[in-house]
Amino acid sequence: MTYLTKPKLHHPDLPVNALGLTRRDYEGTISTLCAGCGHDSISAAIIQASWELAIEPHRVAKLSGIGCSSKTPTYFLDKSHGFNSVHGRMPSVLTGASLANRELLYLGVSGDGDSASIGLGQFAHAMRRGVNMTYIVENNGVYGLTKGQFSATADRGSKSKRGAVNTDEGIDLAILALQLGATYVARGFSGDKAQLVPLIKGALSHPGAAFLDVISPCVAFNNHDGSTRSYDYVRHHNEAVNALDVITVHREITAAYEPGTVTEVRQHDGSLLRLRKLSDEYDSSSRISAMSYVQSHYARGEIVTGLLYVEADAVDLHEHLGTTLAPLNSLGEKELCPGSAALEKINASLR
Repeated sequence: MTYLTKPKLHHPDLPVNALGLTRRDYEGTISTLCAGCGHDSISAAIIQASWELAIEPHRVAKLSGIGCSSKTPTYFLDKSHGFNSVHGRMPSVLTGASLANRELLYLGVSGDGDSASIGLGQFAHAMRRGVNMTYIVENNGVYGLTKGQFSATADRGSKSKRGAVNTDEGIDLAILALQLGATYVARGFSGDKAQLVPLIKGALSHPGAAFLDVISPCVAFNNHDGSTRSYDYVRHHNEAVNALDVITVHREITAAYEPGTVTEVRQHDGSLLRLRKLSDEYDSSSRISAMSYVQSHYARGEIVTGLLYVEADAVDLHEHLGTTLAPLNSLGEKELCPGSAALEKINASLR
C-alpha cells in the first residue's frame, strides 16, 4: 500500500503554539479511510489537542492493534514514535514500553473489535493496573475491515447490513473502565469537535489510566434500517464475478448542542442517534454515580457524552511498582545486573 505524504510547505501566517509549531506539524500522511469516516475526525481532534497542549511530538509514543481505527495513528503525529501491534495486544505492548521508559507520553488507539472482543482481557488489565496512558477507542459497533459484522459493542436489537438482528447484549467499555479502576473516563462523539478536543486534552494530561470511548460513525456498513450507531452508503456488486463496495462521498455528520441537553443526530439512512451531553452541574468525582448515570440514560435510549469520572489524586503503575525514574536503556550493567547478593535479598523477601 502506498501512503501519500502531505506537502511540507506551511503558510507563513499559520498560528503557532508555545513551541513555535503549527497545527500542520502534528499531522501525518493522507488518510486512506472512507470519505466521511468518523475516525478521521478523531485524528483531527488528536492533532488539535496535541497542538494546543504544545506537546513535543518526539515525546509521544502512539500504539495500536488491528482494524480501521488502528490505521489512524499513521494520520497524525508523524514525528512521534509508533508501533502497530497484533490484534488486541496493544495494551500489553504499551505497558511494556511504559515500564521501560516512563519519560514518553503514551497514546493507545484501538477499536471496538480490537478492544471489546479479542483484546478485552488486555483492555481490562491495562485499566486495573493504572497504566499511565491515554486509551482511545474509536467505536462504530461493526467490524469495518471484514464487511460489517456486529462487534461486541453493538446494541442488542440492532440490525446488520444484511438484516440480521443482534441478540447479544452490547459491552459498554466506559462502564467497564469505571469498574476496573480507570481514573479518567469519558465518552465523546466524533462529530462534536468542540467537546471532543477538551476531553482528549484532559486525557493526555491525566497521570494514570485515562479512557475515552468515542462513538465514530462507519460510512460503509451501517446504512440500513435498524442501525443504532452509524450510516451507510450505496452498495453495488457484480454477482457473477465479485462483490464491490462503493462508498460515495458525503459530508461528515456533526452535532453542536448545549451541556445538559439531548440532541437527535439524524444519520443518512434516516435513523436517529440520541446524544445527551453532561450538564455543568454533573459531579464527575463519584465512580458509582457515573455508572448509574450512564446505565439509567442508556435505558432511555440515550448515549451520555462528556467527562464521566476523574480521580484527582490518581497514581499510575510506576507508583505502584516503585520503578526507576530513568529509562531502562539509559542504565548501565551495574544497575541492571546488581549481582547475586541483590537477587538473594529479593528471593528471601518472597519466601
